[in-house]
Amino acid sequence: MKFEVTILGSSSATPIFNRNPTAQVLNINEKLYLIDCAEGTQQQMLRFDIKGSRIDYIFISHLHGDHYLGLVGLLSSMHLNGRKKALQLFCPEPLKEIIELQLKYSETSLCYEINYVFTNDKAPQLILDNQDITVETIPLDHRIPTTGFLFKQKKRLRKLIKERIEELDIPVPFYTAIKRGKDWEAPDGTVYSNASLTIDPEEPKSYAYCSDTIYNPKYFNQITGVSLLYHEATFLNDMLDRANQTHHTTALQAGEVATITGAERLIIGHFSARYKTLNELLDEARSKFENTDLAVEGKTFILSE
Repeated sequence: MKFEVTILGSSSATPIFNRNPTAQVLNINEKLYLIDCAEGTQQQMLRFDIKGSRIDYIFISHLHGDHYLGLVGLLSSMHLNGRKKALQLFCPEPLKEIIELQLKYSETSLCYEINYVFTNDKAPQLILDNQDITVETIPLDHRIPTTGFLFKQKKRLRKLIKERIEELDIPVPFYTAIKRGKDWEAPDGTVYSNASLTIDPEEPKSYAYCSDTIYNPKYFNQITGVSLLYHEATFLNDMLDRANQTHHTTALQAGEVATITGAERLIIGHFSARYKTLNELLDEARSKFENTDLAVEGKTFILSE
């Protein structure tokens, strides 16, 4: 099952140095999930060939403008393009009022339904459970109510050993049962154990999106052992006082979070406009956690194919 993350925006607060504010798209089994939707997100979607019509789930971490100001425009474009299917929007409750006010004064009645699921920054919530994944909120510590999101693949069925299946000429209608762990009884009465017909599937992958937050161990347990961790790293550590004042994290601290939680890989993003180049931020994070990459716009991080 495909599971990959494409970065659309990695700047904090404002567009600068050809970096756009925060937005990401997850492709999970060919379903698209948009995480945050800053100003310019639609342009980035066009740039990287991501079709809005394929997005059925949108997650907004909090109501600072660099995380949602592109949303009304995207919703409007979906309307103008004739969208009919419902959209799931996971967000802080006040966002519904903001969207409805915009629609009211533009005299717009969307031709599709928005199904709101309101997030709560006080405790983790299971907010989505479909055939492919579960999604939980991650309560974070920012200046206003903020959540991250934890995407977890569901355990997949066992993999058929193609050569063995063909050798025994097992009919296709039996494949699903075998994938689910059943033995197979041949017409002559011979029973073939499931272990001789299948192999273990890949371990389920997980992605933790930790949006704006001060360094705070309260969310560490929830994200322990994730396959891929995105963590904001707004400042270098020589700006620690500023990071604490604005409830953000430094690159050094992001690396520490990845180390403490046992993440397999780390992506850092949400870079301050004070940094024209990002190598210092990357080096600082890697001093604590070597397997770190920058959230470079247009880059896709593959968890499974």
